[in-house]
Amino acid sequence: MSRFAAMMLSLVLAALPLTAAAQPEMSAAEVAAVKRAVFDDPAAPVMGNPAGTVTLVEFSDYNCGFCRKAMPEVAAFLTANPDVKLVVHEVPIFGEGSHYAALAALAAARQDRYPEFHRALMGMAGKAEKPSVLREARRLGLDMARFERDIADPKLAAQIEANLELADQIGLQGTPSFIAGDRAVFGYLPQADLKELVDEARGAK
Repeated sequence: MSRFAAMMLSLVLAALPLTAAAQPEMSAAEVAAVKRAVFDDPAAPVMGNPAGTVTLVEFSDYNCGFCRKAMPEVAAFLTANPDVKLVVHEVPIFGEGSHYAALAALAAARQDRYPEFHRALMGMAGKAEKPSVLREARRLGLDMARFERDIADPKLAAQIEANLELADQIGLQGTPSFIAGDRAVFGYLPQADLKELVDEARGAK
């Protein structure tokens, strides 16, 4: 794997969750619930092939430099691997601007515009903050009245809080973090390393 992939976690029953502190053992039912939250959360935005036969999960923040660096690698990987479903968990850990951007991305998903909005925020110059996020929404032609209503919906804030709790529960160390099959990797991954991670998950199936 890439030299940036410094942290690897097992997500199998024997080792979920792993963190620096000791964790109480989880029952099989609890582990199954966590894995459903990671891979099958119906509220999580999806990119790539929604009906893909293998799932890649990304935990990301719009003000994370390595998340932005990874975005074109992820996009190229999805284009080259049309059987992959990418599930994105918004985990804003870089302040108020990140939190607003995450809310905005989930609001864009309600207009079926998540993929292009996600790419726009990851690819823009400067920090993701309210003015820059709104500028991108207008540029993409979103319904702004609906967009701002949705941003204020407490359900989206609750979804983000659940994402942050999930990341903490499974012991992720930051963003970006990628998960496929029974393994999670923290850090920027180029396309070849994403393929290696997903191929391992394919083989496990």
